[in-house]
Amino acid sequence: MANMLTMTYGHSKAGTNAQGMRPMQERVYNVRQAQHILLKAPPAAGKSRALMFVALDKMRHQHVKKTIICVPETSIGGSFRSTSLPGFECDWVVEDRWNLCLDSDESSPRKVRAFQDFMKDDTAQVLVCTHATFRFGYDAIAAQDDVACFDSCFIAVDEFHHVSADDNNRLGFILRELLNRDRCHLMAMTGSYFRGDSIPVLRPEDETRFTPITYSYYEQLEGYEFLKTLGISYEFYKGTYINGLKDVLDPTRKTIIHIPHRGSSEAFGDKYDEVGQIIDLIGTVERRDPETGFDIIRRPDGQLLKVADLVDDGPNRDLIKASLAKTITGPDGKRDDEADRAKVDIIIALGMAKEGFDWVWCEHALTIGYRSSLTEIVQIIGRATRDAPAKTRAVFTNLVAEPGVETQIVQDAVNDMLKAISGSLLMEQVLAPNFKFYRREDGDIRAPVSTDAQGHVTIGIHNLDEPPTQRARDICERDMNDLVATTHQHMSSRALNPGTAPEVLNQPMLTGIIEKRYPDLTEDETESVRQQLSARINLSTLARQTLQETDTPPAPPHGSGSSSGAGTPPTTETTEEDKTASAPNTLLSLVQRLINVKELDIELIDSVNCFRERFEIISRDMDAPLLAQIKTAFTAQRYPMATEEAIALWPRIKAFRDQEGRMPDSHSPDELEQRLAMALVHLAREKARTLRQQQQG
Repeated sequence: MANMLTMTYGHSKAGTNAQGMRPMQERVYNVRQAQHILLKAPPAAGKSRALMFVALDKMRHQHVKKTIICVPETSIGGSFRSTSLPGFECDWVVEDRWNLCLDSDESSPRKVRAFQDFMKDDTAQVLVCTHATFRFGYDAIAAQDDVACFDSCFIAVDEFHHVSADDNNRLGFILRELLNRDRCHLMAMTGSYFRGDSIPVLRPEDETRFTPITYSYYEQLEGYEFLKTLGISYEFYKGTYINGLKDVLDPTRKTIIHIPHRGSSEAFGDKYDEVGQIIDLIGTVERRDPETGFDIIRRPDGQLLKVADLVDDGPNRDLIKASLAKTITGPDGKRDDEADRAKVDIIIALGMAKEGFDWVWCEHALTIGYRSSLTEIVQIIGRATRDAPAKTRAVFTNLVAEPGVETQIVQDAVNDMLKAISGSLLMEQVLAPNFKFYRREDGDIRAPVSTDAQGHVTIGIHNLDEPPTQRARDICERDMNDLVATTHQHMSSRALNPGTAPEVLNQPMLTGIIEKRYPDLTEDETESVRQQLSARINLSTLARQTLQETDTPPAPPHGSGSSSGAGTPPTTETTEEDKTASAPNTLLSLVQRLINVKELDIELIDSVNCFRERFEIISRDMDAPLLAQIKTAFTAQRYPMATEEAIALWPRIKAFRDQEGRMPDSHSPDELEQRLAMALVHLAREKARTLRQQQQG
């Protein structure tokens, strides 16, 4: 198995305050006076309760009359049901008649009428509905020229990444209308750290009107009591995915299996037949539990497993959904951990059990087939990142067809590998702390690494260009996650070619991505953003390389704030599964070790190719003939030399001359030397062309 990433977390020991708020919720509550709030926080961070605290304050103290909560599907509405809030000034109450998510019909005319009745009822305070019901309800009220009734409302949109700035996205259009009217209060909540895979969720001018609160996966996992290690791996299979499933499915671990999208290359037949083969792999069906709808399966060793089939969209699915949503409690009304954990063992799903699906016991998110949507990857992994007693490790496994074996097209193999690499690199960004960078000068008295109360880890880098304008600073503060995502999505197979110098990826390629997205930036603004982007992408890889070079354990993290345990993995017996985490590898520890050993500067960061590192990890699990074929494909590809690349390679040409005592040879068997020679020729031609132009005019 290609273990692409293993993250280990410490323990911040952060609890709740006197009002019953966890750190993220308190952070949101502190900006409750803001008219518009944008909250980015991972699954299970407590976004729904944060909304409750803010909504109650707005209705009790800020002259807001009503709260409307919109969720993408009815199953998520349960997160906003009536809730006791010990320590707070009052509890959260939602009347059943105004909870329009109590049945699965998302946008029936009956619900639209109920939406209109709620808006007319002066005594009604809180409504929970789907995005679809909100759209239809808003349109019905707008048709009566009564949009002013939303002026005194607090409107919260959960899973906000469903909104789009595209003119054809109706929900996005409605929210822009409300923003332009500027009378209501808005709160947007999302577990995705990307505004959108192609079209942004909010237009830049709209996003600046929101007060942002970001709570990272890193902060959340640092605060967990039990879950301390999260792994991301890729497994290759030959033939159908059933052949590979037997090697990665551990029936002793609580698992969600997401089968491939219909129409994808990994789907090999009817969805019911695929589920049947998965169940046959697990064991023999003995019966179906009439109370839960779960299939009871006997393993060859005699163990009984409870399997929930969410792929079958027949009448039994509603019963299964209700059974999964029900928490088993004890006589004291609290969750009975042992009984609730034993409720179900494996869930098989197609388009369900992703965002908003709350199964705290999930230890393994096993996804079959590549997922091109970054948001979908984040949501799926989020199913396994809940904290629960005795759950110390969670894993996301992507089971994919072995590159090139099915299609015999090597280019497809390279592209598929890039998808796997990009996915793991993106998740590393999501799981990392909120990094910020500053220009470090000689004799600087500031700490090279420090953590503030908002969870931002600030790192000093020599020769870093500081953003020269507020526009550039805003991009570095607000858009960096999206720029990272865009970079990984648009990186070509050239990134895996050993002949491609890292500086080519980190300089002209990143510059091109930034210029395409922000064509109005000056050259200085673009370069400052590029350096921040390069640092964000490459810092983790550079830190790991430093650890490998020194082969010594990292020092405790410097300035880690309340996370005093960060960098110290839990003391447990080492298993086969944990061999990839044999050394401490929390990112703060790695970064601290990097700075202890090397002086961090932008040239060092630009010399890293994070894609090549991931490729080397995948290569270890590939057949030698296939690996040789893919490497041959690299050398067979010839890329035209651009002036930007030639300029980026010039320092390497000089270094080669100083080290070898000669200039690079285009006939050398070394691919990098060939590329350097090509760059030298290109620069000579460009210089000659410039001289001719000067002579002519």
